[in-house]
Amino acid sequence: MNAVSLPSNNREEKQFLIMTQMPVGKLIAKLAVPTVISMLVSAIYNITDTFYVSHLGPSAAGAVGVVFSLMSLIQAFGMGMGTGAASMVSRCLGKRDVTTASRYVSSAFFAGAFIGLCILAAGELNLRWLMKLLGSTETILPYACDYGHYILLAAPIMCAAFVLNTTLRAEGKALFSMAGLTVGAVLNIAIAPIFIYMLEWGIAGAAIAVLICQTLSLCILLSFFIRKKSVTTLSWKLVSKDMRVYLDLVRLGSPTTLRQGFASLAMALLNIKSAPFGDAAVAAVSIVVKIYLAIRSLILGIGQALQPVAGYNHGAKLYDRVRKAFWVTTRAGTLICIALAAALALWAEPVMTSFRTGSQEVVKIGVEALYLFCMALPFLAFSTYVDQMLQMLGKSKSSAFLASCRQGIMFLPLIFILPHFWGLRGVEAAQPLADVLTFAAAGIILTKFFKQYQSGQKILTSKRRLRLIYLILARKLNHWTEPYK
Repeated sequence: MNAVSLPSNNREEKQFLIMTQMPVGKLIAKLAVPTVISMLVSAIYNITDTFYVSHLGPSAAGAVGVVFSLMSLIQAFGMGMGTGAASMVSRCLGKRDVTTASRYVSSAFFAGAFIGLCILAAGELNLRWLMKLLGSTETILPYACDYGHYILLAAPIMCAAFVLNTTLRAEGKALFSMAGLTVGAVLNIAIAPIFIYMLEWGIAGAAIAVLICQTLSLCILLSFFIRKKSVTTLSWKLVSKDMRVYLDLVRLGSPTTLRQGFASLAMALLNIKSAPFGDAAVAAVSIVVKIYLAIRSLILGIGQALQPVAGYNHGAKLYDRVRKAFWVTTRAGTLICIALAAALALWAEPVMTSFRTGSQEVVKIGVEALYLFCMALPFLAFSTYVDQMLQMLGKSKSSAFLASCRQGIMFLPLIFILPHFWGLRGVEAAQPLADVLTFAAAGIILTKFFKQYQSGQKILTSKRRLRLIYLILARKLNHWTEPYK
């Protein structure tokens, strides 16, 4: 296709110098503050949403957990497109190729919105069946359908917003990304109780608040591109007709799609496996998972500061900075996980009691589950950052495998096997144990990767090594036989 000319300017040059020359620790901290704030605000919004709805009873609290699986599915496609674009954007900007970066952003934005529309249409046509598939019991089903209807309406908006959000982070514009997420999330925290209680819309009011605030977030993110505050350009004219562009987006975004897709599946299976133990078990597991995901959002936020640093410096061939950025981020994330695990274990009962579901059984089940999750928490940061770094460097196969481990390859056998022997405790233990196994897999993958990354030189594969030996021998043979020709 014909590329639109996007000449270099001082803003782009300044951003390049910041990303490739600022001390790594200082750069990670600078980028991490807004990404962590945005992720925490988003996580707090998720928890408060559950908190507000939990006052309507265990069935309503369980419905939020059921529909959260649907939200994870929507995020899987939106974030997959966005991360695929972000991977290309950061490396293209590291090479100072703004035109190609803008082409990927524009293509991902419109493709994401289209995928969201498809999810909306498919979900609305099969809403009750979908809620049952995601683990809803008959008593939870009416609440889940009311909540899920409005979440489906938000699907195209959420998918498009995820693309712009990840793109701004990839450019190093973390403050803009933070603004888009936090304004909508803070507004949601403010208006949700008004819709739920004052207007007496119940659980549907919580979902309507989500729809309004997601729309606001998208408008804010779009404004940065319209006002040319971003490095890349968003334009319909830049949408690619080359299928290779979309294959790149899918390939590079596949780890995120798999991660979020398996998260949706994992949540659905947790609901299904908890359902035989009653609505209290579904509600308790849903609440604990939301708390754990809030902490994971913090860890992901720190990792999102690592990603553009790794991508930019890899594109600029500054490989030592990539390695250093990884270890700086991993040390910080692991220390935070240890501190939060200790605090959460100490105050597990007060935390669960704050979700006033009206059921002491919910508190009892939730406290036990929290203890198990705290045991696995110190292992979370390392495996998360290995996955995020490899994805940003274009190592899609290794990243996709690792992204599939936590809530897929490791989790799926455990969620079917452990409940058979331990009952509800087996349901609670499946995810923490999967996290520990994923940590071990990440260690093996990282060791192999860094051996191939010494001083920016990849160790030759066996096939390439043999070919190189063949060429050397052929040249030597030619040299030795030259006098006799």
